[in-house]
Amino acid sequence: MKILVLNSGSSSIKFQLREDHGGVVLSKGLIERIGEPLGAIIISTANGRKIRKELELPQHTVALQHFFELLPSPELQCLGSLKEIGAVGHRVVHGGEEYSDSVLIDDKAIATIDRLSSLAPLHNPPNLKGILACRELLPGVPQVAVFDTAFHQTMPPVAYMGALPRELYDKYKIRQYGFHGTSHRYVHQRARLLAGLEGQPSKIATAHLGNGCSITAIKDGKVIDTSMGFTPLGGLVMGTRPGDIDAALPCFLHDQGMECREIQHMLQKKSGLMGLSAGLSNDMRVLLEKSATNEYARLAVDVFCYRLKKYIGSYAAALGGLEVLAFTGGIGENAHPIRARACEGLEFLGIQIDPQRNAAGSGRETLISTDAARVKVYVIPTDEEYVIAEETLRLAGGNSRPAA
Repeated sequence: MKILVLNSGSSSIKFQLREDHGGVVLSKGLIERIGEPLGAIIISTANGRKIRKELELPQHTVALQHFFELLPSPELQCLGSLKEIGAVGHRVVHGGEEYSDSVLIDDKAIATIDRLSSLAPLHNPPNLKGILACRELLPGVPQVAVFDTAFHQTMPPVAYMGALPRELYDKYKIRQYGFHGTSHRYVHQRARLLAGLEGQPSKIATAHLGNGCSITAIKDGKVIDTSMGFTPLGGLVMGTRPGDIDAALPCFLHDQGMECREIQHMLQKKSGLMGLSAGLSNDMRVLLEKSATNEYARLAVDVFCYRLKKYIGSYAAALGGLEVLAFTGGIGENAHPIRARACEGLEFLGIQIDPQRNAAGSGRETLISTDAARVKVYVIPTDEEYVIAEETLRLAGGNSRPAA
């Protein structure tokens, strides 16, 4: 069964075509600059071929229509026809409290995803555009929504409730939700398997470190805490987002004359590594390279690692100990100095990084702790699309359209 996996953003769509229980990638690529005046770009690879097209794509339905024409074309040769697509799996950022699992998409699910857009205004609306476009262009093909927030729905109230007036939760559902759930789920499953803890009690922390960063504490397969909060702004220092800040800061800045939109833009786009480095870069590779001579770059790296170290320690406390720590995401998978710095001084928890393993372990699934360490530390490249494909197969496998 061939499954199309889509991640629809406001002006982009990431895609993969998979089969054989999600394990085989037939094609993958990106459509970007949808609706922008410079024109859109479609980049796709399949069967060793890579193509790039520049087109006028005013909206998501037109973009997907061109993409669907491309899949069975002689240029890619990854499909005989669109009728071979048995189901479509979508990444949807916010499922609120309504969804603790993936769901087959119907009218009710569409209405709920739309209503939850108030909790994720930057993400759910474009996610929904992809769903509606596929409904129009692939009629009768079942679709599945896989929610970033779903994996975190096992958190107890002591972890997700904020110390705010109760009516704010009752009326607006203001609470901690957590994000990157599909990535944390995949990495946790792999870490549990690698550590020989499948089917056994386990205490695992997974750190997804990229332009967006989050860390999650998982006990016996269930999330008990995660660093991102009501929105993806909270928790760790990120590329352009600050992570945890004093709650009074936005009000203070507003009193100083900044408009709400200006404050929001600052928190979303100008903070984090970008802010700490005085606008030098939000790219950890650049900051590591410059940190020897640039004090702002050095400070950005220092704060990033310090905040991450604090969260590792706090989650070890929340879990009542730690058996496995796993790094993933662009920084987590590739920046071995960050892994070493974040774990430095945590020997009292049983964390001991092997320098040689760590330096050689980037970009691949590997153990980087010493043999004597009580805590096994892994690098595990994430594969969110695999999880989405597996979930789509699980829910839509019996409802899929038969191949032509």
